[in-house]
Amino acid sequence: MDIKTKINETFDKQTEFFNSHKTKDVKFRLEQLKKLKAAILKHEEKLEDALWKDLHKSKTEAYGTEIGLVLSDLTHHIKKIKKWSKPRRVGTSLVNFKSTSKIYPEPFGNVLIIAPWNYPFLLLIQPLVSAIAAGNVVTLKTSPYVPNIAKAMEEMINETFDDNYVSFFNGNREVNQALLDKPFNYIFFTGSPNLGHIVMEKASKNLAPVTLELGGKSPTIVDRDANIEIAARRIIWGKLINAGQTCVAPDYLFVHKEVKDKLLERMIFYIKKFYGEDAQKSPEFPRIVNEANVDRLEVLINSATIYYGGKIGKSDRYIEPTILVDVTGDAAVMQEEIFGPILPVMEFSETDEVIDYVNSHPKPLAFYYFSQSRKMQEYVLKRTSSGGGCINDTLMHLASHSMPFGGVGNSGMGRYHGKTGFDTFSNLRSILNKATWFDVPVRYMPFKDYVLKIFKLLMK
Repeated sequence: MDIKTKINETFDKQTEFFNSHKTKDVKFRLEQLKKLKAAILKHEEKLEDALWKDLHKSKTEAYGTEIGLVLSDLTHHIKKIKKWSKPRRVGTSLVNFKSTSKIYPEPFGNVLIIAPWNYPFLLLIQPLVSAIAAGNVVTLKTSPYVPNIAKAMEEMINETFDDNYVSFFNGNREVNQALLDKPFNYIFFTGSPNLGHIVMEKASKNLAPVTLELGGKSPTIVDRDANIEIAARRIIWGKLINAGQTCVAPDYLFVHKEVKDKLLERMIFYIKKFYGEDAQKSPEFPRIVNEANVDRLEVLINSATIYYGGKIGKSDRYIEPTILVDVTGDAAVMQEEIFGPILPVMEFSETDEVIDYVNSHPKPLAFYYFSQSRKMQEYVLKRTSSGGGCINDTLMHLASHSMPFGGVGNSGMGRYHGKTGFDTFSNLRSILNKATWFDVPVRYMPFKDYVLKIFKLLMK
């Protein structure tokens, strides 16, 4: 069977299953979440091994940045799903006396989730958790760039769910094209802004709502009063997790000229502390996903002055942690999201210089600012915009169930994580239930002369 025929048949089966209304049963959803959690725990070792083969992620990093985050979100959904699924009573205006107003969360129906290669497990399965909790049937599409984890996830999903409920596809553009041609009720996509344009265009033909988790160049600013030791440690940690192949990694660094030398010194110290004198020999340092990206990063390294690092090992897809200085705004490394262990550094004298630079570019997915001054923290936040971010840290805003995660402008649209993820995959249906024992005659035509005065009194 060719892939297009298989996608068509699977889509029809899922539509039929959704129309049976079985997925709307909260008890059924809860059972599926528990099955998924048990499956992840059962396949945990295979998943970790696959992430090592594809991206050289250590078991600790694989668990801490992918598997553990999904399990945590699963536990949270299992605990809260009954509460979230209940109709939510809201206030009713005097105009609608006598009635009650409720919001009913209901599933969209057929949902498509497309995940990238950089966090292949997290960015496929975490949205799946919310989609299941909201009562949808789901089609999963993973990246062909990470074949080992794709195979491990496919085995886990197919073992756990019937494909009329949760289906799994892997492959190239042909598969993406065939999937995006189907009239899904909701599309959740994580990837580059360029591909985001294509997904949104395809979705528009069916007027399907979308969540686009994209990326961009996330700035990091270290002001003169920052705790330099903490800043150096947390910036290097955030930059080098997954060898910089993180959509919210610090993409470039602005540091106040008075503390620049000290910060550079301490960042090099922490590179060596985390990964040793030669990161290529470290079991903790991941690899670039493929040779094409190694070649791309090599060009970026050569676009400015190497302050530290720069070593490339093409045979094992290794890029050394690299710090670049003498960087200008028109350098190649400043024209695209880096997605690698390369940190371009620029200095500044006045904070407003950096704010102006950030605001003259597309809104980033994340924003990081290091300063001890509450006043400056508020000043900078009020004058910039981003999908999310941290004050005096990097990446860690992702680890909270309570905070929605997503982009703004070119870095994406829509939010998920925790209850926000449940709401994202739910149609929040507003229903007014009005009493029949009382009916206001003034609402009906023909209007009397005094009706307008009554409307103005009630509707101010």
